Amino acid sequence: MTDPAAPTIAGSTPGPAATPAAAEPALDPAADPAVLASEPAIPAVSVQGLQFAYPDGRVALAGVDLSVARGERVAILGPNGAGKSTLVLHLNGIHRPQQGAVAIGGTAVAPANLPDIRRRVGIVFQDPDDQLFMSTVRDDVAFGPAHAGLKGADLDARVDAALEAVGMAAQRGSTPHHLSFGQRRRVAIATVLASRPDVLVLDEPTANLDPAARRELTDVLAGLDITLLVVTHDLPYALELCPRAVILDEGRITADGPTAEILGDTDLLAAHRLYLPKGFDPAQA
Repeated sequence: MTDPAAPTIAGSTPGPAATPAAAEPALDPAADPAVLASEPAIPAVSVQGLQFAYPDGRVALAGVDLSVARGERVAILGPNGAGKSTLVLHLNGIHRPQQGAVAIGGTAVAPANLPDIRRRVGIVFQDPDDQLFMSTVRDDVAFGPAHAGLKGADLDARVDAALEAVGMAAQRGSTPHHLSFGQRRRVAIATVLASRPDVLVLDEPTANLDPAARRELTDVLAGLDITLLVVTHDLPYALELCPRAVILDEGRITADGPTAEILGDTDLLAAHRLYLPKGFDPAQA
């Protein structure tokens, strides 16, 4: 039985009800490329008027507005206590807005949507040991998709792809806590990538990394085709990885623009207790 509500597929064979005398169906505006091109793209991350205070009365977010397009790489900068971690924890529903709204790819971060939201937003915490708890690297990376119901060859393929993406396929059978700190960080990223998120959030990704591990991590992240939010105090790293940066301070976004321009404004940085390493010139980077 033909479903009258089903969309017509260009090039398909007409169904039994179609006759030469039948009038041509009206064009669906949603299928018109000109209409589609004129519609604004749905952002990967949308935060509107977000407010949040902790039970002791401390205001962490005081009206945050932020839109991140699909595939963008954005650095979130700001001093300690600015509200950066609180903002990040709203993106996958760990915190709930007291006022305002958060959406991921057009889907509201709301109780009914949390299983889907938490798959679509992957957060890699500052300490990789907070995310590694199984006996082997493979089991850690498999945990998320296995919990979601993936099994057998499909699960193995997902694990292999995630480890390959971070350059850790050779350590598949290793014990995580026998790895270097930089290797553990890359495995922690793989545990998130295995669930195939739309948005990857990294909290201080270069903390405690030596120069070689820092470079390896940069190469990994630069090779990912994913929307990326990087919370960091490492301003040169923000410039290296993210074309766009925002400054969050006292629960509000106070600057939003090209990373090089923001880091080139020394007065702006100083006003928010942000400082470049001595001798570092963003214009020369």
